[in-house]
Amino acid sequence: MIDIRQSSLYNEDLAPVPQSRRDWGVYNYASLWVGMSVCIPTYMLASGLIAGGMNWRQAIGTILLGNLIVLVPMLLNAHAGTKYGIPFPVLVRAPFGVLGSNVPACLRALVACGWFGIQTWIGGQAIHAMLRIAWPTWSHFAAGPAVCFLFFWLLNMAVIWRGIETIKFLEGIGAPFMLAVGVLLLWWVTRKAGGFGPVLSAPSRFHDNAGFFRFFVPALTGMVGFWATVALNIPDFSRYARSQKAQVLGQALGLPTAMTLYSFIGVAVTSASVVLFGEAIWDPVVLLGRFNQPVVALVALIALLLATLNTNVAANVVSPSNDFSNLNPRRISFRTGGLITGCLGLVMMPWKLLGDYSAYIFGWLVGYSGLLGPIAGVMIVDYFVVRRRELVVEDLYLRHRSYEYSRAAGFGMWDRGGAAGPGDPCPAMVVRLCLVRGISNRRGAPLSAAAERARRRWGRPVGTNVARYAACDTMYLRG
Repeated sequence: MIDIRQSSLYNEDLAPVPQSRRDWGVYNYASLWVGMSVCIPTYMLASGLIAGGMNWRQAIGTILLGNLIVLVPMLLNAHAGTKYGIPFPVLVRAPFGVLGSNVPACLRALVACGWFGIQTWIGGQAIHAMLRIAWPTWSHFAAGPAVCFLFFWLLNMAVIWRGIETIKFLEGIGAPFMLAVGVLLLWWVTRKAGGFGPVLSAPSRFHDNAGFFRFFVPALTGMVGFWATVALNIPDFSRYARSQKAQVLGQALGLPTAMTLYSFIGVAVTSASVVLFGEAIWDPVVLLGRFNQPVVALVALIALLLATLNTNVAANVVSPSNDFSNLNPRRISFRTGGLITGCLGLVMMPWKLLGDYSAYIFGWLVGYSGLLGPIAGVMIVDYFVVRRRELVVEDLYLRHRSYEYSRAAGFGMWDRGGAAGPGDPCPAMVVRLCLVRGISNRRGAPLSAAAERARRRWGRPVGTNVARYAACDTMYLRG
């Protein structure tokens, strides 16, 4: 029997999680989503819809619908992680091949690097705002924003260096605190604005259905795209679940509830800013700087800083750390992958992405959701339809076995053997790049049986596979 620990595709960070370490329950997954959802980008997402012309009901309805839609692929992709204890880059070795998996893994990693830069910039701005309130002379320091940005970057790197258990601890203690501070901020701002009446009375600026839907459709795609990245790499977290029930209930309770509640806080506070200041201020750091209440501003900014740190390390560093490790497991560890993520996040100029709400929603969110949606569709159909939830875990870590695809022709990838016959193509490269011509053996039959079936069925799976993947791709609402 081959020892997979000697394989070039194996390291301890990518290895299946043993049952003894699968101790995440419903609360852990619910708090994970509360911790990731209660953050400045969520607030800015909701507030951006208000700035774009929606009233509060339209904005909250769009956000709720988008999160219910993205919850479906989230739960489906989480199943394999819980069943086999494997992370995202290992799971995609099944549909894309042990080498081809680096394509979707790197696409996911690069998007996460962009998000890491955005969150780190926001966290640095929050630190800068706190220092200006506590120490007014700090505002005269020209390099202040850059210094705070780099400090927050180092803080993120320190957390990821300590590992997944530190992230679990931060989410567990931070989630209830951040929700409480958000509710208190909402109460304080609405009291100054005169209650909920004037806060939620701002009308929609759309005068007909045509104008509304021109904004609604890309906005909904942006809402789906907000968590499209985590819908791919959710196995990085579900691999630690005690059971399928724990991860399903925890995510179903945590994601839609937290996103909708905190988005409502963002909508209400932004509407209140119109009443108080005569304009919609959708950046909470800028808004808090307008209030002459140092204690309130400091508490709120500390909470936002903790929220940003929680979201950043969980949503934007864990996955690319594993993804970059997948490139060369023997040389790139989880920690090294985290450092690579941090460095790439610095050079992606996040301040450009946050220039205005239209660039944030329609440029960034819609753009990458259109890229990642097809990958999620391929993963779901390959795992549930093609392979019937059956994977040969050992072969995911070995060369020249069931999941080895080679002899590239154009954009196609051809199977060397194992799960499919010689010459049978990789069933995943339909992702906007190539055509799928064959289907892998659903039950991991021996090479001879797979080869015989491939000879008998050559050509027949073409339309079937393309239709399956395309249907899932469309269902995922890609841009």
